[in-house]
Amino acid sequence: MRSSHIFTALIAIAIPSFTLLAQDKVRLTPDNIDEVVASMTLREKATIVVGGGYGSMLAGVFGGDYQAPGAAGMTRGIERLGIPAIVLSDGPAGVRIEPERKGKENKGKTFYCTGFPIGSMLACTWNTALVEEVGAAIGDEALEYGVDVMLAPGMNLHRNPLCGRNFEYFSEDPVLSGKIAAAYVNGVQSKGVGACVKHFAANNQESNRFMNDSQVDTLVLRKLYLKNFEIAIKESNPWTVMASYNRLNGIHTQMDPWLLTTVLRDEWGYEGLVMTDWVAKRDTDKQVAAGDDLMEPGTKSQINELVRAVKKGEMDERYLDISAKRVLELVVKTPTYKGYETSGAPDLEAHAKVARTAAEEGMVLLRNVDALPLRPNCRVALFGMASYSILPGGTGSGHVHRPYVVDLADGLKLSGHYVDESLAEAYLDHLKKHPAKNTLMTRMFGAPAAPEMSVSRAMVEASVAESDLAVLTIGRQAGEGGDRKLEDDFLLTDDEQKLISDISDLYHAVGKKVVVVLNIGGVIETASWKDKVDAILLAWQPGQEGGNAIADALSGFVNPCGKLAMSFPVNYFDLPSSANYPYDYHGPNTMVDIKRLPEKPKSTIDYTVYKEGMDVGYRYYLHSDVEPSYPFGYGLSYTSLEQTEPQFSADGLRATVTVKNVGDVPGKEVVMIMAPYLRGFAKTALLQPGESQTLTVECAE
Repeated sequence: MRSSHIFTALIAIAIPSFTLLAQDKVRLTPDNIDEVVASMTLREKATIVVGGGYGSMLAGVFGGDYQAPGAAGMTRGIERLGIPAIVLSDGPAGVRIEPERKGKENKGKTFYCTGFPIGSMLACTWNTALVEEVGAAIGDEALEYGVDVMLAPGMNLHRNPLCGRNFEYFSEDPVLSGKIAAAYVNGVQSKGVGACVKHFAANNQESNRFMNDSQVDTLVLRKLYLKNFEIAIKESNPWTVMASYNRLNGIHTQMDPWLLTTVLRDEWGYEGLVMTDWVAKRDTDKQVAAGDDLMEPGTKSQINELVRAVKKGEMDERYLDISAKRVLELVVKTPTYKGYETSGAPDLEAHAKVARTAAEEGMVLLRNVDALPLRPNCRVALFGMASYSILPGGTGSGHVHRPYVVDLADGLKLSGHYVDESLAEAYLDHLKKHPAKNTLMTRMFGAPAAPEMSVSRAMVEASVAESDLAVLTIGRQAGEGGDRKLEDDFLLTDDEQKLISDISDLYHAVGKKVVVVLNIGGVIETASWKDKVDAILLAWQPGQEGGNAIADALSGFVNPCGKLAMSFPVNYFDLPSSANYPYDYHGPNTMVDIKRLPEKPKSTIDYTVYKEGMDVGYRYYLHSDVEPSYPFGYGLSYTSLEQTEPQFSADGLRATVTVKNVGDVPGKEVVMIMAPYLRGFAKTALLQPGESQTLTVECAE
């Protein structure tokens, strides 16, 4: 009897101990990933390669216990193997998470993120060190808010100015795009947070973006639309790459083994993780077999689909093993896996200074006829809704919940200038009557621009006597899910054209100057009106410190030193790509995955033929009789800078150039090596009058 009790007790002790040993036998470490994959069940492998769904993004709205509410998504964890879920967040211009969190512990706390300048503006700095600093600040905020991977940068080429997401992207040139992207990635990853270059590849329009087929000649594809990705991958080794929504020469990029395996891995040597863009499921087994390792945002049905495909012999399980291994290789690098204790309090004040510097350096002075810089204590008649409600960034996944935004009116006042109060009051009253709608979509993806106020000639005339000059801000908003319109977007509206004419006529009649500020995300038409005004400052969408940065540039506190990373055409139809771009498309909301099945395929909607070949941006103007309104690389300064002829090394891979400031005020200059296309570039430090600097530029082959 006694021995029986002892035996029973031993069993009672042994059973739970044995269970714990079985569960703890294999726990994920950086050194045993192969062993962990081998110990996984088929369902666990399928689970680890499928994202956790939209729950994290929606948690900030509907509640939920998530590490970073409002982030784009997560991976799935497996507790018994010690595999945590990690957090993925949008963020080309800053971390996109919800600024408020539920729970008593978060009462009174906010989780705002710095709003940095848009990608196009960062490229116009031509300053890789500065862009790396921006990336590091974004990486730091991601780290402290519990984000493991930033889904940025976006780096598709500006094939056409109407692309709705050009504001996120960098340039029409692959060398500039690739090197700016590499700097951004290096900055983010210096903080132990991953970056994700996207959207791979030839994702150059938003119209019907889920189904459109980009039909591109292979040589053109390699020299333009893949070259920038190749540069970024080789110079920064991003932790992840995102496959795009579109088809490429008939095959969805997410299911294209040539793109994701042959080119990306076999040719370029990439060893990181490839994920899908956020889309309803496609053929998940084909995605995995092609080289996609992580299906986002992920659904439970995709897990079942993968299990079923392996069991039926439709997919070799080794593909699942490869993808599961890559997911784990990503996981073990992340702050979440390493147990980093987030503070929830990054240094937003320091990061705001970085944002302001980046905005100041990305300003491009397009025109200046003795109008700028402003003299001290100017009385400014400030026109345009964007003067009082600046557009700091685009909408969609490029949106950021910022702690504040400095408008131009406030920036000018802080710079010691005076703003016409009666004019300001009229604009502010108009803003009160047309407030931004606080909807689920605007909270998550940002609000559109405020409607422009009608300004009569009499209102302009009334401002003349009270002001030293007029400043008109023209605003344009764009975002994910739709392309820009040709009329009233690329082109100025009739009201805008009339306002420019009225202001110019009345102010010039009494010898006063007119300045236009462009608060835009993408290229607009300038040729028809630029000669009517005295100065044009391209301020892009400059982030939360935009008003201060613009005021600094107008006032001469900083010398504009940005150069165009893209061409401004005289006429939209001068561009070869205009013949094959959906400028008149008014189809369904492409934020939703609508599978359109028209009776006949429609050119530029169901498929887009890149007939222009290499004639993208300045490449076309180099051999054409057509002139741009403002060329690639253009940008004025308040000083004069001279460059020597480049001296090349014997192998032609390095060029040495000396730059001298021969003007009266400090300034910076960009050196571009063109042969005939951009091969390399560098930017000087701030040169004092009479100061020189010799730069060595590394040239792409």
